[in-house]
Amino acid sequence: MLRHFTYVSSATQPFDAAELAALLDVSRTNNERDDITGMLLYKGGNFMQTVEGSLEAVELLRARLGGDPRHNGLMVLIEGTRPQRLFDGWTMGFRDLGGEDLSDVPGYSEFLDTPLTADAFGEDPDASQRLLLSFKRNMQR
Repeated sequence: MLRHFTYVSSATQPFDAAELAALLDVSRTNNERDDITGMLLYKGGNFMQTVEGSLEAVELLRARLGGDPRHNGLMVLIEGTRPQRLFDGWTMGFRDLGGEDLSDVPGYSEFLDTPLTADAFGEDPDASQRLLLSFKRNMQR
């Protein structure tokens, strides 16, 4: 069984394109080393990320994320185990949703404009999985 969790958090300062690229590069390297897969979304200073892997690797990553000073307000939306990966082969899929016209995304609905905050997903945490998987289906790794 694989351990997984999905969270939202807020950047302590907005990330520009170069900072996001650097974050993604380090994340992909670490995740490949630790056999973690997942996806990261960034929009309006907020992050949504889902990760999956072995219990030990995911718990170590969760501890690192909790102590990362680049974001705060980390709120776990969903966590648990699953029999197989949903993001197999994705050391870290990524999408920066800032300023982007999402109506061009195949299968667009207003749901894609939802802010990446605990308030937006707190009452329906499964919606976070639907959002992440909708981008997975329509983008390259």
